Amino acid sequence: MPTQDDSPFKPETTRGVRRESGRIPRRDVLTVAAGAVVLGATLDSSMVSLASSALTNLPGVSKLKYCLNTSTIHGEVIPIVEQVSIAQKAGYDSLEIWLRDVDKYTSGGGSLSDLRKRIADAGLTLESAIAFAPWILSDLEAHKKALEQAKKEMEIVVALGGKRIAAPPAGAVDGELLNLDVAGERYRALLELGRTVGCLPMLEVWGFSKNLSKLSEVLHVAAAAQHPDACVLPDVYHLYKGGSNFNDLGLLAGTKIPVFHMNDYPDMVRDKISDADRVYPGDGIAPIGEILKTVMASGFNGVLSLELFNREYWKLDPLENATVGLKKMKSVIPA
Repeated sequence: MPTQDDSPFKPETTRGVRRESGRIPRRDVLTVAAGAVVLGATLDSSMVSLASSALTNLPGVSKLKYCLNTSTIHGEVIPIVEQVSIAQKAGYDSLEIWLRDVDKYTSGGGSLSDLRKRIADAGLTLESAIAFAPWILSDLEAHKKALEQAKKEMEIVVALGGKRIAAPPAGAVDGELLNLDVAGERYRALLELGRTVGCLPMLEVWGFSKNLSKLSEVLHVAAAAQHPDACVLPDVYHLYKGGSNFNDLGLLAGTKIPVFHMNDYPDMVRDKISDADRVYPGDGIAPIGEILKTVMASGFNGVLSLELFNREYWKLDPLENATVGLKKMKSVIPA
């Protein structure tokens, strides 16, 4: 458990959640209201323009951390000890790992303490991890079982020196539409669990999912959680895939974005594009410069994590792939 100074959480008293059983309006819910409630940083267009014009004077620009999500180098087939070495040699500040790769490492006799030391000795931090506990499920017994899985996953992250984990809507990609207020209660329970472990679950938008495919839905769930640790993990590709408006990131306080998944996409329609079509930042048509200006203007100075699944990139030497990706990521930072 991290010390209070190191902890990503603040010792605030949380308010109770109002329980409701009724269903609520679904897609295209009141994004502005939800965003304002959860994050208190609604910016009108003139404010965004003014803040963006002075962006280079913001301290966050120089404090950004560059992170390698190991899916970019096809981490599934590269041992995690090599992933650490590649990130170090390519010049990254940090890692975002997949816990499936940690499982392979420990199954082969590796220890978490040794892996933690290897990451630290490489001068890297562990900023986030990817796992898929289905915490969002409406069924209470299934949700409780998912929390047990999430606890084990978060404990592994903490043992490795990390303090955050992605919380996508795993288990709710297909099937019925969820009641977003109930989903907020589920997220609150996950956040409370995270406090006990010392690991912050970040609510992630998944553009291909039937649930939480849009930023508006993610903001609603974050607000419905009524918890001070509620935060969001955006992703350039997923925001496009799900049909979100990038300008709506202005409704989100930048301090509520610990990690931002960086990538780009080619000129393809939403219903045809897939994870494998992601490209290096700047090599597609996403308005990445404007996206970053928007979130930086509202306080973002966190972690930019390069997350790609491009099969052509996987054919490259992994170090070359990672090095090019870092260079491309830095090239789109607003000057």
